Amino acid sequence: MKSVRVLALVALAFLAIGATWGAVLLIGNPSGSPMELPISILQHSPFHSFLIPGILLLLSSGVLGTVVFFIVLRSGRGYGLWTAFQGCVLFGWITIEVIMLRTIVWLHYLYWGLGLLLIACGWALRRQGKAAPAEHLGAASASRP
Repeated sequence: MKSVRVLALVALAFLAIGATWGAVLLIGNPSGSPMELPISILQHSPFHSFLIPGILLLLSSGVLGTVVFFIVLRSGRGYGLWTAFQGCVLFGWITIEVIMLRTIVWLHYLYWGLGLLLIACGWALRRQGKAAPAEHLGAASASRP
């Protein structure tokens, strides 16, 4: 299960760094020009610039992704559940983005996949966490006379 945890850490680091970088670019220049995003792609959304989406991206995937990364790194309480939660947040973010923009590009598929990967890793880590105490109990009771 160590490999699942490492995979989750790599995925979380990729997400947190990428989201933070993208969010900083969007917040710093809400016109979208640093990322070559035309403001016209927001025409079907409630936003008139990329400022609010940039702030939301920073919080939902940059900050939360970083926090979850450190929870998983330290094997903190419920780290599998936190990993799955981050995957759900990412999957939801991309789905809402696609609905608002009314278009799909290859990056959407990449991040949907990343969200599913995090959900799967979180589920596996959570199952492992629940199985570990039972294994210890079985070993302890087997050693008793």
